[in-house]
Amino acid sequence: MNVFDKNFKIGAFPINEDSLFIIAEAGVNHCGDIEKAKEMIKVAASCGADAIKFQSFKTDSLILEDIEMADYQRTALKSKKSQFQMLKELEINFCDTEELKKISENEGLIFLTTPFDTESLKEVSKLDLDAYKIASTDTTNIEFIKEIAKKKKPLLISTGMTYMTEINKMLEEVSTINNKIILLQCTSDYPLDDNEVNLNVLNSFKEEFNLLVGFSDHSIGFEASKIAVGMGAKVIEKHFTLDKSFPGPDHSTSLNPKELKEFISSLKNTKVLMGSKIKEPTKSELSTRKSLQKCIVAKKNINKNDFFSLKNLCSKRTGGEGISAFYLKDFINKKSKKNYQKNEIINE
Repeated sequence: MNVFDKNFKIGAFPINEDSLFIIAEAGVNHCGDIEKAKEMIKVAASCGADAIKFQSFKTDSLILEDIEMADYQRTALKSKKSQFQMLKELEINFCDTEELKKISENEGLIFLTTPFDTESLKEVSKLDLDAYKIASTDTTNIEFIKEIAKKKKPLLISTGMTYMTEINKMLEEVSTINNKIILLQCTSDYPLDDNEVNLNVLNSFKEEFNLLVGFSDHSIGFEASKIAVGMGAKVIEKHFTLDKSFPGPDHSTSLNPKELKEFISSLKNTKVLMGSKIKEPTKSELSTRKSLQKCIVAKKNINKNDFFSLKNLCSKRTGGEGISAFYLKDFINKKSKKNYQKNEIINE
């Protein structure tokens, strides 16, 4: 049986049952322009993200030259070019990636980048990343994930396009190498229809694997991520862009800077609303409890040695003085130790 670590850190950020780690997903929305990528870092920092994530790939190592674009890519780009041609224009070299990491850290962000091939993995390993995000395209690429797991850094694994049986097998093999895993529910379509978000999978992951979960959100708006936080997601990832009108596969379905700021603020407030798992009076309720909850009083005059019963006891608001109505049943059939007038607070 897999045993997963549920208390670790990504950089200095604690990841546990009480955390919420928000990743601003830059992806390839920099359009292959390093200056746009730098600007995206500043936007993510100003919006309150905990991390920013890019993508690292060598197109020659990632894909065959004649593979068509996915439907959503073709629709967004209004182009018949191949995936190879599209991706080639979006590559960021290692030196630029290294510079982006430094800028991110200077802005107070944790820098993440998803390696999509072995060559890119070797390069980004030199950056001593705080964690590795594994894209849905590689969830079934178990040997590749095992290579990443050997880096002994936390793994954030997206699960788009996969069956539970595939996820189970992947976790069985990877967890023997690295058990610091957060499993992200993800549906790989852009934009994502509401009826395919499937947030209930978060519960399935927790029940099946007993590990921390997250949500890679490709839906429109904020609602899905807010619900995911309410369901226990500890990591939320959402695409953003500088301008939705930029040419590229993801811009039109990404958040603009204003929306990103609202999104992050909304998620943090959702976490506040979720509060504690412990049911007890809150600090503000303690005085209200005294004022509004009821205590035991005499329903009518009671003489010493009379037996208490529901005929001579009742509960009323007393300003917190006396014995809680919760214990009324304990008095039934016991003798009174003194005389009580009607409405007098029972205090024995």
